[in-house]
Amino acid sequence: MDRPQPVSAELLSDLRNLRALNRYFGSHRLIRYFLRRWIREDDQLRILDLATGSGDIPRLLVEFARDVGAKVQVDAVDFQASTIEIARQLSSGFPEIRYHCADIHSFGDAQSYDIVLFSLALHHFSEEDAVSLLRRCDGLSRGNVLVSDLCRTWFARAGVDLLTVTIFRQEMTRNDARASVARAFSFAELERLARAAGWEDFGHRRFRFARQAIWLERGAFDRDPG
Repeated sequence: MDRPQPVSAELLSDLRNLRALNRYFGSHRLIRYFLRRWIREDDQLRILDLATGSGDIPRLLVEFARDVGAKVQVDAVDFQASTIEIARQLSSGFPEIRYHCADIHSFGDAQSYDIVLFSLALHHFSEEDAVSLLRRCDGLSRGNVLVSDLCRTWFARAGVDLLTVTIFRQEMTRNDARASVARAFSFAELERLARAAGWEDFGHRRFRFARQAIWLERGAFDRDPG
C-alpha cells in the first residue's frame, strides 16, 4: 500500500477490506464520537482529511453533517493517484468532497480549516516525520484537530493475527495489517510525539479494538456530546 501502484483487482480488494476494518473494528465509531462533539446544526465548516485512502472517512463525515443539518466542504488528500481515483469513483454522490493527489507534508495553508483529521496513517512514518506531521496538523487548523491511529500492544498484534487468518486473508491486507500494528506507536510514545510537536492541552485516550486518539479543541468548538 505504501508503494505507488496502478488500480488493480488486488488494490480494490485491499481497500475494500480496509473500509470493512474501519467500519466494524472501531475507527468509524471513534470518528463519530468527535463529530458529535464538533458538528452542529447550521454549522458551515471547512474540513481536511489527510491520508484519506479510499475516502470512507470523508463520506462518513459528510453523511453525519447532512443528518444534523450542517454544511461541510471536505478536502481529502492522499499521495497515491490510484487510491484517489478509486475514492473519487466511490464518492460520486458526495459533491462536498474534493480529492487531491498531493503530499500531506506540504498540502494546505495555515489555519485554513475548521477541523483537521488524520486517521490510521501516522504509523507509516518515522518518529521525526510523525512529529513534523503533528505540528503541521496543528498549524493547518484554526479549530480542532483529531489524529487517530492503532495502539501497539500484544493484544492488538494477537487480534490482527487472528483476523488475517480467519477473515481478511487477502495477501496485501494480511501483510499491511500485520506491518501496521507492528509499527504503530504505543500509548506513551504517541503522547511523547505530541509533546515534541508542541501540542499543549491536548486530549489523549484509548478506544475500542486497539485504537487511540489525540486531539486539540479550540474555543467555540470545545463541545461535549452529553
